Amino acid sequence: MIRAERRLQVQRFCLRLTPAAHLLGRNVPLAAVRAFSSSSRNLKNKVPEAQKFFQEDNGLPVHIKGGTSDVLLYRATMLLTVAGTCYSIYWLLVASMPKKKE
Repeated sequence: MIRAERRLQVQRFCLRLTPAAHLLGRNVPLAAVRAFSSSSRNLKNKVPEAQKFFQEDNGLPVHIKGGTSDVLLYRATMLLTVAGTCYSIYWLLVASMPKKKE
């Protein structure tokens, strides 16, 4: 009996939050209602801080201002770019040579 009363309370609560649910003839799961609740989130906008950090004039290029991880990513990108270019040129040279007749 207590479960049935609780189920009715939950259904009424769901209908209060989603007024169109009773028109569709469906029971809205409580998890779905909670996922779309209107509770406020305490999110802080970090964009202005990042803008100040990356726009300050300290003599570093923008792709290195992020620290060690940015330097490593930049160097790995440059290494892969140079290696790929050399590899492509090698295969272009191999393809341009005539085949030896045996």
